[in-house]
Amino acid sequence: MSAKPHIAVLMGGWSPEREISLISGAKCAEALRALDYQVSEIDVTRQLDTQLGEVKPDICFNALHGVGGEDGEVQGLLEVLEIPYTHSGVRASALAMDKHLSKQIFAAAGLP
Repeated sequence: MSAKPHIAVLMGGWSPEREISLISGAKCAEALRALDYQVSEIDVTRQLDTQLGEVKPDICFNALHGVGGEDGEVQGLLEVLEIPYTHSGVRASALAMDKHLSKQIFAAAGLP
């Protein structure tokens, strides 16, 4: 049996939703540790590439909220660094943050 992956939980960040992200991230890390995963908690800064280089995770669990974490920015960095991650990719994240554009896409697809 192979070892479980080392998971970096990304939390905090610089959006106005920083505090709730720290709480969410801590809870996610706690749950992953309870399942015997090796977990590193990263309070994300604008130097996330350096932070990830120090931690060297196999995968990132994105517990970031708002700008930077849900808009495709962090997802893009993770793709450039070739680090797998949870949640939506760059394009879906960027589109979902633009509520007006999202509504247009849904309407074009016949969704309410």
